[in-house]
Order: sequence, then C-alpha cells, then structure tokens
Amino acid sequence: MTADAADLDYGSISTLLSALHARKVSASELLAHTIARIEALDGRINAIIVRDFDRAREAARAADAALGRGERLPLLGIPVTLKEPFNVAGLPTTWGFPHFRDFMPAEDALVVSRLKAAGAVIIGKTNIPIGLRDFQSYNDIHGTTNNPWDLGRSPGGSSGGSGAALAAGFGPLSIGSDIGGSIRVPAHFCGVFGHKPNLGLVPLRGYSLPPAPPVPGQGDLAVVGPMARTASDLALVLDVIAGPDETRDGIGYRLALPAPRHDHLNDFRILVIDTHPLMPTGDAVRSAIGRLADRLDKSGARVARASTSLPDLADSARLYMKLLNAARSPRLTPAALAEAQGVAAVLSPDDRSLQAERARGWGMIHRDWLAIDAARLQLQQRWQQFFREFDAVIYPAAAVPAFPHDHSEPFDARQLDIDGKLHPYADACFIWADPASTCGLPATAVPIERTPSGLPIGVQIIGPYLEDRTTIALAELIEREFGGFVPPPSLQSSK
Repeated sequence: MTADAADLDYGSISTLLSALHARKVSASELLAHTIARIEALDGRINAIIVRDFDRAREAARAADAALGRGERLPLLGIPVTLKEPFNVAGLPTTWGFPHFRDFMPAEDALVVSRLKAAGAVIIGKTNIPIGLRDFQSYNDIHGTTNNPWDLGRSPGGSSGGSGAALAAGFGPLSIGSDIGGSIRVPAHFCGVFGHKPNLGLVPLRGYSLPPAPPVPGQGDLAVVGPMARTASDLALVLDVIAGPDETRDGIGYRLALPAPRHDHLNDFRILVIDTHPLMPTGDAVRSAIGRLADRLDKSGARVARASTSLPDLADSARLYMKLLNAARSPRLTPAALAEAQGVAAVLSPDDRSLQAERARGWGMIHRDWLAIDAARLQLQQRWQQFFREFDAVIYPAAAVPAFPHDHSEPFDARQLDIDGKLHPYADACFIWADPASTCGLPATAVPIERTPSGLPIGVQIIGPYLEDRTTIALAELIEREFGGFVPPPSLQSSK
C-alpha cells in the first residue's frame, strides 16, 4: 500500500478513486485502513453504531476484481456509511426506537441499491436521535454520538452520526436525510459538506418508519442526500442517487437537471442573510457570515445584504412549523395525537408563536392542510420571482456552533443559549431549516470558518427550484477560494 495515509483518512472520493485506479491502494486495503481507524477512534465518538464489516470485505474483494478487469464505476471500492433509518437487507432498522430493535428489512432501500450498483462498499450505519426528532444524536439503543471537535458537544441531528463519521475520517461519504435541517446542521457542527436536495429529487423507497413496507412515494418536506468532505463529492454522489423511482415516476420520466447558472464567482448574484425576524443569530455565526460576505464581494461576486424581493421570513417560518409537525404526525401514537389536538384546541387564534404553530400542525385535518399547502404554493411562487434577481442565498445553518449535550426532558422545555440569553430550543433550532424545507428548495451546507475555540462554522447556500447544481457549484467555488474541510486537530493523520 503506497497511498498517503492522510489521503486514506481524509481524501476526497476523487482522490481515493485516483489511488484505486493507479493501483496505489486496493479497495481491500482502503477498507482495512478505514475499519482500523473506526475501531481505534470510534469508541469515544460513537458514530458507526451498526457495523457490516464482513460483508464490506466481500464487497471490497469484488471491487478489486472489477478494478482488475478495468471496470470504472462512480464509487467502485469507496467505503460508505448510511444514516440508520435506511433499510439495508440483513441489518436492523430502528429509527432509535427500542421496540423496533429486532426489525430486519428484507431488501435494500432504493438509494442503497443505487450506491451498490455504483460500486460503493457499505460499511455500516450511523447514529441518530430517537425518531429523528433532535439536533443531537442519541438513543437508548446505541447511546450518544459525540462531536469529534469537542466530545462534550453535539454533532448535530438527526444525521449527526454521519457528520461525526466524516469529520473523524471514517470514510469519505455518508448518506443522510433532512426535514428540519438534519443534513445542514450536522454539516455545520462538524465542519463538513452536505446537500439537502430539491424535494422529490432522490427517491425515498426503503426509508420509512418500521415496519412499513418499502413503497415508492415522495412524502412532504423530507429528503435524503449526500454528506461529504468536498463539494465536488456532493455533485458526484447526487448523480448516483438522484432520479425518479423506476417503479413509479421513472416509468415515464427521466431526470435532466439544469447546469449551474455560473462557473465563476464574479458572475454570481448572492443575497447574504445573517439575521432572522423571530430569532437572533449568535455573534460567532453572524460575524463569520459577515466576513464571508466581504470576501465574496472582494472576489467580484455581486453581494447584497437586503432585498425587497425576499419573501417574509417570519410568515414563512410560521408556515413551516405547521407543515413540519403535520408531516411528522403519522409517527404519533393515538394517545399522543389526541393530546396534541387538545393542546391545539385551546390555543388563542391570536397566538402566532412558533410553538403554537407546531402544535396546530400535529393534529391538522386534511382540509386545513390543503389551505396551508396553498399558502406554500404562493410562497414558492415568490421565491421563483426572487431567483430572477439573485442566483443564491447564503443563510445560517444554525444560530450557534455545536452546543453542549442536553438530553433533558421534556424536549419542549429545553432552552438554547445564544450569546448568554436563553431561547426555546425547538424554535432556535428548527427555524433555520426554513425556507429551503418549506418550499422544497436545494440547499448546500459548506464550512467557512472556525471559532476562536476551534469549533466549525458553516452556512447553507439556498438556490432556485431544481437548481441543485447551482448551489453545489457555488459551494465548490467558496471551497476553492476560501478553504473547506479541515480535520479536527486531535484526529489529523500522522505524516
């Protein structure tokens, strides 16, 4: 094995593919190196909570044989992890619920099948919060995942195990999901890249709460997408996993995403937003975004700090909170649903707090949902008009960098410290998922800085409907101009 150890730990997919093609390393050697690193370091991080090393070794041997025959596939021989809820035949799927501990799906999720067809070596699953409900990643089955930058802090949620695995050097790719920032927040907390695709772009078959059968469907708000350590890897993997389900829309439709709007930074028209009308942004995040805006401006991009074309973020956030809990409501037990409906019934019509809007969402009847969806369609139209003036929006992924673990219950009673002032935890965390989640827009998370204490800071780049290539292209340009992923100092490869 002659490949550089730093590349084996933290190399991009493209770098590792080049090493595999040049026979500097075999797929089996790359896998053995990755497994050894997991076994040495994951005891204190706890990111890879379901391990499939024996079958991975078989897949790596098959990849070596294919490489020896001269075959070239997008991910041939590349070790990959998956967020726990993705069905993998022969591995448990629990969503963190103890009563699903013994559920074993019979077939792979469609995304998993596409990864395997592209030559990926699946090595295991990453940790999550129970029911994917939190911005931390812990549950009674698998325990707590710690942030590799600071073990006392959250790696984010609900794809926190994936973010931690990437930062720790446990493979160059992990597949996450996002309904409320669950790709974007872990990317921000762990200093990696993540892409929340446009709604409906990547099929969800095989990503469903047990014991539901793996049927095709789009769902509402929720998407699945790639997390990696370079923006170019996001583009590569999106090409592998995107496209309509062959058993549903794929019967008659094919994917043809538009090319990026621009190839050069000085052609982009960017609106930079660092505040929200309903929630403060912490100084560390706000000042980092300000410095990024200044660098973009000096690089020739056309940067604005305000626009009369921007849809009302307060109204959008309230709409999102209702839609979010409406989308999550099938997970409620009948008793919990009745309790939620009781809470909503006694709310004053004048109560427009985010907590009240979430309460209304839990028990929404279809008639009310249709009215809310009609409001969303109007909002989507306003964003479409906005993106005639701008190419992208740079927006916080969260109000603060990674925060200390807080497993206190009840969840709704938690508070988050933003510059010394406490705010409702759910409001302070969920609010940044809007507007990309509400309107189904693509959003790419990119690391931009670190705090004086060393914690990563990232942003999300929100783009026009179905223009995923534009947000990823801008992320690539920012990475190229201003730097991207840096390994946590305590885990950097020895030279």
